[in-house]
Order: sequence, then C-alpha cells, then structure tokens
Amino acid sequence: MAFSLSWPWRRGARTAERKSSGGWGIVSLHDTRPGDWTRHDYATLARNGFMRNPVAHRAVRMIAEAAAAAPFLLYEGVTEIVAHPLLDLLARPNGRQSGPDLLETLYGHLLLSGNAYLELAEADGEAAELHLLRPDSTRVVTGADGWPLALEHGAGRKRRIALDDERPAALHLRLFHPLDDVDGFPPLAAAAMALDLHNTSAAWNKALLENSARPSGALVYAPKEGGNLSPDQFERLKRELEDGYQGARRAGRPLLLEGGLDWKPMALSPKDMDFLQARNGAARDIALAFGVPPMLLGIPGDNTYSNYQEANRAFYRLTVLPLVGRTTQALSNWLAPRHGNTLRLTFDADRIDGLALEREALWSRVGAADFLSDDEKREAVGYQPRGQER
Repeated sequence: MAFSLSWPWRRGARTAERKSSGGWGIVSLHDTRPGDWTRHDYATLARNGFMRNPVAHRAVRMIAEAAAAAPFLLYEGVTEIVAHPLLDLLARPNGRQSGPDLLETLYGHLLLSGNAYLELAEADGEAAELHLLRPDSTRVVTGADGWPLALEHGAGRKRRIALDDERPAALHLRLFHPLDDVDGFPPLAAAAMALDLHNTSAAWNKALLENSARPSGALVYAPKEGGNLSPDQFERLKRELEDGYQGARRAGRPLLLEGGLDWKPMALSPKDMDFLQARNGAARDIALAFGVPPMLLGIPGDNTYSNYQEANRAFYRLTVLPLVGRTTQALSNWLAPRHGNTLRLTFDADRIDGLALEREALWSRVGAADFLSDDEKREAVGYQPRGQER
C-alpha cells in the first residue's frame, strides 16, 4: 500500500502557520487514496489468489480434487452400463491427461474464472478426445440476439468453434453471474477485498519485521530558537521521505534526524492493529466464498461445526456434490446424444470417500428393514435389482 505525504504548511502561508503554531511543523504520513484492489480477470485472480495466497490455493485444490474424484455412472433408461465408449472417453480424455486430471483442471478454471471450456475432437465422425481451453485465451462470440454462437480461441491467430450446431464441438460451463448472460462469475472475485487484505497484511508484516518492526509516525520540527524549515531543507526532507519511506517495502525504516527534528510515533503497532485477527477474518471470507468450512483449512475463530467430520460432510454436501452434479449433467447433455437419446450420465455418490459415514448409516438402516425384499433394499440405496446391470 502506497502512502502519500500531507504537508500542513504552504510555502505562501508560512507567517500564519508560525503565529498559530509557534514554529511547529508536522510531516504526516497517511493514506489518502482508495486501495488498489485486485482486478477480476482470470490471470490476476490466478496469480494473486491461487499462486500467492495459501488459503485460496488450498480451497481451490480441495474442491477440485474432491470433485474430480467422483466416479461416473452411465445408464440407458434404468439399466446401468458398465462398459461403453463414452465411459472410456471420460476415463482417458486425451493422450496427456487422465480423467481426474482433466476434471481437476476444469473445476479449477470454474473456481478461478467462473468459466470452463471443453473441446471435443472427432475422428471418422466419432468422439476421440476431450481438451480444455484456457479461459484467458477463450471468449464467447454472440449473435445479434445476444445468444452464444461460437467460441473464439487463441492468443494470436484465433479460431472459431461453433456452439449452435446440432452436435456442437465445444461445451461452455459457467457459474451464475447476476449481471452477465454469457460469462460466469468467479467465486474468488467475491472475496477480492479479503484476498487483497490477506496478501497485503502479510507483505506489510514482512516489511515491518525486515525494518526492526518499527511502525510509522510523524516528523515534528521544533527547534529551540523557533522558526520553520528553509526552502532547501523543506525540499530535501520531502524528497527523502517520498523516496525512502513510502510503501510497504519501506515500512518502518529508521530516520536520521538532525537540526531540531523529532520523531513522534502515530501509526498503530501491529499488536494494536491486530493483524492476526484481520488476517484470520480475511481467510474466513475467502473460505466462505468458495464454500469451504474454515475448520478444514486450519483457520481459527468462530467455527460453527462441532467436529472435523461434521465440517467435512457439510463441505461435500453443500459444495462438492452440487458442483459435480451440475457438471455431470452438462457433460451428459453434450456427449450422451452422440451415442443415443436414452443414455444418461451421472455420478456415483456411494463411492465418494468423504461420505463414507453417511453411506454406512444408510446401509445399516436399510439392512435392518426386514419388511423390504433384497431388490427393494438395493433400489433404496441406489442400485439396480440383481441381473439388470450390463
């Protein structure tokens, strides 16, 4: 954070200043400009958030890894299909990535930009590979009616991928944006102020520690014989303060005082400013924007869950499963019609490790229900009757 200099006296009004203050002059260091907030574009949020902030980094990794680990299920009508080219495509989408690798990147794009773009490569009219397009090099092209027509991809030479075909070669996934009908809104943008506060407080604390942890203050000129600074002294002092003592990197640097100058601490110390509480509050806001319970990120404070397991179940139920559900539905609507209108892609919540305790409790209740047949019990927990899988 940069600091501006406020000079209480003016060169043309020195006499009035001397009469009212008895020759005292004050150099005040204070911030008069609004903060420089992080922009909401993908590259800035990725650098300042995922790549520089441990809270945002861990929150994105937790959600993306947990969501990518959810296994897919494929149904034709009510019958589960265990072997199919669509499942093979999702398990090995291309030669560079496995299915979980591609999905983890896809969810990372969604969380950091609010948008994710998938392209389908075909060979002999059949789906061959899936590739992700980076959000910062892709944009949606709209028609005269405002609806999407194509994706434009590339940093230099751009290419178009149609979206309005019967079998589009690309899929655009987006998170809800209240002011945009085309692009999504990234969760981290909602916590941009908290992100800046968390990053800046870390930089400020580091600068203070590097400069003997001395807080800022005011420089007072009070010579015994009275009078004010000469023009040369004024300009020299102003120049030294501007060049050597402004900004977080120079916070707390010691001053060399001479000729009646005195240092009066004015700024709050790190203890008075309660940087630790401010950082923890900012970290909780970042976690809240992503939907990750602060307890899971090791953030102290007003945790609302009685234990870690309860927080973990809430994380899966309120954050991971809705994200996986909407993504799986979008993939199903995009890919399944290429293999037949009766195919339906979904995910297997019973094989998600984070919900093992809930699954165990459900199976215990259903298993103890003597009034249900074996096939009814299987259906109650989401399985097909025996002999109907293929």
